[in-house]
Amino acid sequence: MLVVGGMADGGGSVASVELFDAGHNTVQELGSLAERRAGHTATLLGGGRLLIAGGYNGEYLASLEVFEPSAKSVRPAGSLLEGRSGHTATLMPDGRVLFVGGVGRGWTFLRSAELYDPKTGRSEPVGSMNVPRESHTSTLLADGRVLIIGGHSGRRPNVEVYASVELFSPRTRRFETAGTLATARHKHDAIKLADGRVLVIGGADRSDRVHFATTEIYSPQTATFKGGPSMANREGDVVIAGGYSDGNQNTAGVWRFQQP
Repeated sequence: MLVVGGMADGGGSVASVELFDAGHNTVQELGSLAERRAGHTATLLGGGRLLIAGGYNGEYLASLEVFEPSAKSVRPAGSLLEGRSGHTATLMPDGRVLFVGGVGRGWTFLRSAELYDPKTGRSEPVGSMNVPRESHTSTLLADGRVLIIGGHSGRRPNVEVYASVELFSPRTRRFETAGTLATARHKHDAIKLADGRVLVIGGADRSDRVHFATTEIYSPQTATFKGGPSMANREGDVVIAGGYSDGNQNTAGVWRFQQP
């Protein structure tokens, strides 16, 4: 497991790159990123390479770096069209990476999206979302479209948390509305199931004081959600690790998802 950047104790971003070997329970330091960053994304490319994109270190970063496993080092890999942090990154079937939303310069919540080609090191714009989003999820569906769920925009006390859902089509390179969650949520997770549906897990409300144990299941065929089982009991098939819960308790567990 490669651990790249993030936040240090007491605040501030870091540039460290470390490799954790679960088999030997060891950590190896592998040098540093060119820039400190937190709130970035790390996307596994072909050949075991890892694309590190954007983030924040006092500035909203557009720079890209790639970790090369053969050399165990990081090299520059071009830049995004727009500096962004708190965005999502999705590896597309053709090998390009779709970057969606996040926060940019001036703490602006972004509607924009772009496609990056690792072969050329260049990014190009695609159509924008209907609303700006941060703390959303982005899930590749079986048909090659990308499902964007929930998230928020705005600063406290004017945070707006979304129940809305959008779909990005690589054919049209545009976003379109695609259903509505039963519960508006951000800071949740979304997992594509074996049958092609998407399981939406947890998250929080606009106050960040209410943390959901509820789940919802999205059907691409009907573009609708239905309620899933509660996460109150966890044992079995889906691993849920870390995160924030009431009382500042960071929990981990394994939860058996029963197909409804």
